[in-house]
Amino acid sequence: MARILLLGGTAEAAEIAARLAGDNRLDTVTSLAGLTQLPTPVAGRTRRGGFGGPDGLAATLTNDRYDALIDATHPFAARIAAHAAEAAERAGVPRLKLVRPPFQRLTGDTIHDASSIGDAVALLPSGARVFVAAGRREAAAFAARPDLWCLVRMIEAPAFGEPLPPGELVLGRPASDWREEAELLRKHRVEWIVSKDSGGRAGAKIVAARNLGLPIVLVSRPKAPEGPVAESVGEVVDWVEATLFASAPSDVSGEG
Repeated sequence: MARILLLGGTAEAAEIAARLAGDNRLDTVTSLAGLTQLPTPVAGRTRRGGFGGPDGLAATLTNDRYDALIDATHPFAARIAAHAAEAAERAGVPRLKLVRPPFQRLTGDTIHDASSIGDAVALLPSGARVFVAAGRREAAAFAARPDLWCLVRMIEAPAFGEPLPPGELVLGRPASDWREEAELLRKHRVEWIVSKDSGGRAGAKIVAARNLGLPIVLVSRPKAPEGPVAESVGEVVDWVEATLFASAPSDVSGEG
C-alpha cells in the first residue's frame, strides 16, 4: 500500500482527500495546521500541528515511509510550500504542488496591483470605505490608517487585544454566490475591495466588485517553488496514478 502525506487546510485539499480515500491502494494522511476550523470533516486519516520546519518534515517523510507528498495549502502559504519542497528533496520523495488558477481579469475591471499588504494599505485614498478580505493576519496592517473605514471579515473571532482598523467586523466564510457578496458590499456602502489573488472560491467577492463597478486592490501571490504543479483536483489524482502506479515499461527486446 502506497502512503501519501497531504498538506491540507483548503477546499481543494478536502476534495483530494475524499477522492483518494476511496482508493484501497492508498493510505493517505491529511496534515492540518489547525489555524481555523474546517467547514466539513476531512475524509481519511488526519494529523494536526507542525512538523518543525523542513528538517522535521523530511524526517517524517523518511521515518513514516511516505511514498509521495502533495502540497495543497493556500497559495499564500509560501513558507510551508518552501519547506515542503526542501523536505521532499531531502527525503527523496516525489512532490506535487496544487496551484489554483488566479483570478481571471476582464476588460473593464479596475484593479490596482500591490506587491504586499503594506503596499495595498498605502494605495487606498483617505476616507475610503474598504472591504478587507485579505485574511485575519493582514487586517492589523489597516489599523495604521485611522482615516479609513474598514469592513473586516474573519472566519473566527479575533483574539482579545488583536489590533483591528476602525469600522465593522463580520464573522463567516466567503460566500460562493457573488450576489450575496454584492449585497454585503451594498449594505455597508463599500467603495474599495482589498483581496489577495487567491483564486478559487473567494473569487465571488471579485465578481461582486466587478458588477458593482468597485475598484479592487489585488495583492500578488508568491511564486510557487520549482517543481511539478497541478491546477485542479483531477490533475492531482492523475499525478498520483502516474507517479505511484504507472506500469513499468516492457522489457521485450524486439530481437527476432
